[in-house]
Amino acid sequence: MKYYIISGERSGDLHAANLIQSLKHVDEEADFRGMGGELSAEQGMSLCTHYDEVSLMGFLEVVFGFRKILKYLRLLKKDILKFKPDALILIDFGGFNMKMAAFAKNLGIPVHYYIPPKIWAWNQKRAYKLKETTDQVYCILPFEAEFFKKFGLDVHYVGNPLFDEISKYQPHPFFHQKNELKYQPIIALLPGSRKQELNNMLSVMLKVVPKFPNFQFVIAGVDNLGIDLYAPAVMAGIRIVFDQTYDLLHHASAAIVTSGTATLETALFNVPQVVVYKTSFISYEIAKRVIKIPFISLVNLIAEKEIVKELIQDDFNVDSLSKELSLVLADSVHNGKILQGYSEVKNTLGDFKASETTAGLIYDSIKHKSTNVVL
Repeated sequence: MKYYIISGERSGDLHAANLIQSLKHVDEEADFRGMGGELSAEQGMSLCTHYDEVSLMGFLEVVFGFRKILKYLRLLKKDILKFKPDALILIDFGGFNMKMAAFAKNLGIPVHYYIPPKIWAWNQKRAYKLKETTDQVYCILPFEAEFFKKFGLDVHYVGNPLFDEISKYQPHPFFHQKNELKYQPIIALLPGSRKQELNNMLSVMLKVVPKFPNFQFVIAGVDNLGIDLYAPAVMAGIRIVFDQTYDLLHHASAAIVTSGTATLETALFNVPQVVVYKTSFISYEIAKRVIKIPFISLVNLIAEKEIVKELIQDDFNVDSLSKELSLVLADSVHNGKILQGYSEVKNTLGDFKASETTAGLIYDSIKHKSTNVVL
């Protein structure tokens, strides 16, 4: 069967790659095309375009980038018509992918949404639109399934795909030597995987470094962003390790993490963290008025309480970050509470194989529909 998959950022590309691998196990004749990145391509997906061409973050940034988005919406729609897939699989990337869902649904193409948009955070009425434009939805956070069921969606909780990826991880035996690191405690800096995130987060992170001379700070770099964006860190003599985030977390004593998937990854590696986030003034003011959740980090959202400290917008400054990082590094009671919270989060997520489960459900659904058509 032919699958068209759309992911819009690095984490989505990772989950797409694992899903493709699982789909190939249940469908030996599977053919993949869509929008993604290097990881999807490595698993055999033919790329119509790279997600880097489309990715935007923040309300204001999306407004200014609207023409760009329209360009790639048209490109993908044309490509779908040419490819004629048996199913459209959407991975996260809500604003863009919901438009693609409506397009495919009108064509009669089955729409499967893996990692649906965070409608529960704001504008919850969009759940009705999601119901109209999707056949099945596959959630990776336990509370999402109950939320979507209230709106009548065909929804499945499939577990969290980060477990799939982390279960495959093997520590590099010579991580320090490979990256020319000192043998002293590491504080990991995870500034994000998008250009805008890097620009907004990295400068404040770097200003904290001199305040902790007994630690070495190491940045989790992303290859596709390019070394130029890390120039301030290079000039400051801060070591960057590209595409080795799990190795870095494996060795880290603490971490400063930009809100996103990385907060949960850090928790699954049992690394105490401070979560940070900053966007443009206008985007933040809009978000404050429309977002209806008490936390921004996945760790706190899953736990439904504060496990890790979140420093957002103006609170993300050198003084506050230094204070919270000092607490993480020096207060064993504080750290114990964080680690206990991580344990609760893992228990809540459960022991699922998300990629395999989702692949099986998608394949069975398409096969069942095909059988019905023949009959």
